[in-house]
Amino acid sequence: MTEKTFTISVGTVAGIFTLLFCILVLPPFVEQPNILEAFGAGFENPYASAYSTDVFCCFAVLLVWIIYESPKVKYGWVCLLLCLVPGVAVGFAIYLIMRTRQLSGGKTG
Repeated sequence: MTEKTFTISVGTVAGIFTLLFCILVLPPFVEQPNILEAFGAGFENPYASAYSTDVFCCFAVLLVWIIYESPKVKYGWVCLLLCLVPGVAVGFAIYLIMRTRQLSGGKTG
C-alpha cells in the first residue's frame, strides 16, 4: 500500500465517522440542546450509536494501518483478533507495543 493510499484510506474512514456521528447525534441534540444531558445520554440511543460507530471506525483505521505497515511489523493481524474480544482499545494498544518493539529492534526505553 502506498503512502497516498494509506492517507486517503485513513482520511476516508475519519470522514465517514464524522458524517455518521453528525447524522446520529445532531438531530436529537437540536431537539434538546443541553450539553450535559447529551453527555449523560452517551450510553443510550442515538448517542450510543455514535459511540459504537466510533469503535467500528477506529477498528477500520487500525486495519488500514496494520496493512500499511505489514512489511515492517509482523503479526499485526493478531491485534485485529484482539479488537473483537476484548475490544479495539486492547488491539490498538497491543499493536502499538508490538510496533514499537519491532521497529526499535527489541529495545525499549
